Amino acid sequence: MVREGDARGSGRRRDRPGANGSFHGGLMGARLRGERMEGLLALEDGTVYRGDGFGAEGRICGEVCFNTSMTGYQEILTDPSYRAQIVAMTCPQIGNYGVNDEDVESWRIHLSGLVVRELSPVVSNWRAICSLDEYLREHRVPGLQGIDTRALTRRLRVRGAMKGALICGGRVEDAEAVDMARTWPGLDGVDHVRDVVHPEAPEVLPGLEQEGLPAAEVPIVAMDLGIKYNILRQLRRHGFDVALVPAHAGAGEILAGKPAGVFLSNGPGDPEAVDHVVRTVRELLDHGIPVFGICLGHQMLGLAMGGRTYKLKFGHRGSNHPVRHRESGRIEITSQNHGYSLDAATLPPDLEVDRVNLNDGTVEGLRHRRRPVFGVQYHPEAAPGPHDSTSLFGEFLELIERQA
Repeated sequence: MVREGDARGSGRRRDRPGANGSFHGGLMGARLRGERMEGLLALEDGTVYRGDGFGAEGRICGEVCFNTSMTGYQEILTDPSYRAQIVAMTCPQIGNYGVNDEDVESWRIHLSGLVVRELSPVVSNWRAICSLDEYLREHRVPGLQGIDTRALTRRLRVRGAMKGALICGGRVEDAEAVDMARTWPGLDGVDHVRDVVHPEAPEVLPGLEQEGLPAAEVPIVAMDLGIKYNILRQLRRHGFDVALVPAHAGAGEILAGKPAGVFLSNGPGDPEAVDHVVRTVRELLDHGIPVFGICLGHQMLGLAMGGRTYKLKFGHRGSNHPVRHRESGRIEITSQNHGYSLDAATLPPDLEVDRVNLNDGTVEGLRHRRRPVFGVQYHPEAAPGPHDSTSLFGEFLELIERQA
């Protein structure tokens, strides 16, 4: 179960809303009245952006990336795939609907820091329990506002993803901040999956209280590589009885309960650094069990069958990425969050690339020509994002039923 004091809010408003449901978040309101916290973002190429800090005071390092979604910042904050990253939102104003108890995607905030052009001074939503500023401060995550996020995004698109240092509170010289960014080791070769798996399997998820759900009659195992709650919701809504196991679980443990299928979740970081999961997936494939992978899970499938991955120049992050299904020609607008991709040239002949990204032609979907195995690089569960691809969970169910 999601625990109080982790990713969820405190369960109460910090300030009473006005008649229209709006309120000034407590800490944010104080800062608007004159309390200013200095902040800066330094990139490894020597660029420094100075603005106003919000959230928690502190110094953190991470890979700086950008997300093109206009909404969904709370889901982004709690998405485990953002582990060790500083996320810049391209939408110019963030925080206007505050933070609530329902829109969390994991057991805690996982990204390292948040950068926005303007933090909304007013929270206006009937579900809000606190402001974004308060939420970040409560969970000790620094934020930066008041910088030119268009210039930052352009720099990342031209130069590629870079290591960065985000500093909120206290005076720091530019050279010191740039040195912090340059000396941070980066994402390559580091297993971040071990840091994001759920300490306890969630028992109750928001959104599954309604009546009319199908019976949970299809037992599957979901490998938690950093799984989002909305994936678990979608699996349950499609009739799956899900047993969640951590990333370090072996093939024997996974198959012991005789599941009808195995689901491989999303997760953070460099896929080739998670070689223990690759070995487990290879053993599962040898048993012929139906397997469906999303994002990092999709990459685990490709690696387990002999493929390789490479780092994208600036990654795919946002809820508006077009993907084409090669056989049908159908276009899906998808939600994505990944900085690595499978190299199509390294994949074995038995793996068909059945979906491609229309922006850059990268691999977005795999399907084995003989085995009941498939995966997609994007997020059919969205949260945030469009629902074009939700039917993939139904395809997984059909695949299992055909194997029965």
